Amino acid sequence: MRWLAIHFFRLPVEVLALPAPAAAVAQQRIVAADRPAEQAGIRPGMRLADALALTAALRPHERQPAREHAMLESLACWAGHFTPQVSLAPPDTLLLEIGGCLRLFGGQAALLDAIRQGAEAQGLSLRFGLADTPLAAHWLTLADSTADDWQAALAALPVAVLALNDGACKRLRALGLDTLGQLFALPSASLGHRFGQQLPLQLARARGELADPQVPFAFPERFVQRLELPARVEHADHLLFAARRLLLALAGWLAARMAGISTCTLVLQHEDIPPTRLALGFAALTRDAERFLRVTREQLERHTLAEPVVELQLIADAPQDLPGNNSALFGQQGAGDIGPVVERLRARLGDTAVHGLALQDDHRPECASRAVDWPDEKSAAQPAATQRPLWLKPEPQALHEVAGRPTHGGTPLRLLTRAERIESGWWDADEALGDLRRDYFVAVTAQGNWLWIFRDPAGWWLHGYFG
Repeated sequence: MRWLAIHFFRLPVEVLALPAPAAAVAQQRIVAADRPAEQAGIRPGMRLADALALTAALRPHERQPAREHAMLESLACWAGHFTPQVSLAPPDTLLLEIGGCLRLFGGQAALLDAIRQGAEAQGLSLRFGLADTPLAAHWLTLADSTADDWQAALAALPVAVLALNDGACKRLRALGLDTLGQLFALPSASLGHRFGQQLPLQLARARGELADPQVPFAFPERFVQRLELPARVEHADHLLFAARRLLLALAGWLAARMAGISTCTLVLQHEDIPPTRLALGFAALTRDAERFLRVTREQLERHTLAEPVVELQLIADAPQDLPGNNSALFGQQGAGDIGPVVERLRARLGDTAVHGLALQDDHRPECASRAVDWPDEKSAAQPAATQRPLWLKPEPQALHEVAGRPTHGGTPLRLLTRAERIESGWWDADEALGDLRRDYFVAVTAQGNWLWIFRDPAGWWLHGYFG
């Protein structure tokens, strides 16, 4: 097994999304500081008064453990995109078993890059720890270590990673024991006698000498997550960065469940009026984060807020099974997916602007198809081999006749087929479509364009174009 620990070491302050420089505070001491505050010399454990003395511009905020835990669970959902085996190590670390998914992502380096980029896209800082045991991986986040020789990296860690009480730390320093490697060299019985039985047990679990089973994260049955905004947002397009965290968590949750969605709802909470619900629709079942972001961006860019937004909520309560795609055996590429194009057009033009087509049992060309919602299984039906074009004019266009031959653009047309008689619709009350008697032909223009024309008692008519 291969365990990856992801330590979000600035989570207490980054979950608050405060303007820089900022810090999270508990009992008048700094718990975490953002990058500008750290560059000013502010460190975790420092007294708040000392931190303000270093930079009066510091924006301290009381730590909020509940929000941190909710964010950690949201990140666990996001991590489901990389592996379904995720465990929480509160308050700020995730443990991922990645041994089975390295090949899927193209190797360890590519997987770590994808995770780092995903975290940075959410405005989060992280450190990695990589080892064959979950506890060792957790400890190695102190050194941000992804070395192949994880046991050597583990031995070089300071004993501070053990989180012992002050008395035990003083005794270790008095004995000259500063690193885990020095503790590994000592007999377990002696360590247990001096420092309690938990210490040798921890060391044994870290080295893989004792089993260390992890409680797997239980991905929820329904995806309902909320995100409180650090300030009132007055423009809809400014909500995308905050919505990104929810959408990436949704994509990971769906990946872990091998599911997809065709619709979800982004709820914009206001202070004084009922919430605004934005329906995000997709042309086919998907769990692609980029498609989620693209459709959300289009929706927000054309939406005008009735009142500032103070909180976002994302709801996806109707997931459906969506197996993954098989890898290409010889590197062949599949056909393009029209779904993202349909989604973008709908987001820009409205849900009714794009639809599918379904075949209908009727000989009359105007009645042989009907509009259906996209996606729709019937819209995927393929017509039988036919000489009818897919592009029909809204209304037939009259053609001039010269010496008994129809013309188009001033030049005669050449008929390529014999007449196809369509005589139908006598039962229809519509005068324009009822009781048709037409002879259809495929014709070609002097420029080589293929047309679909017909003749009836009123003359020659252009009805469609071949691609």
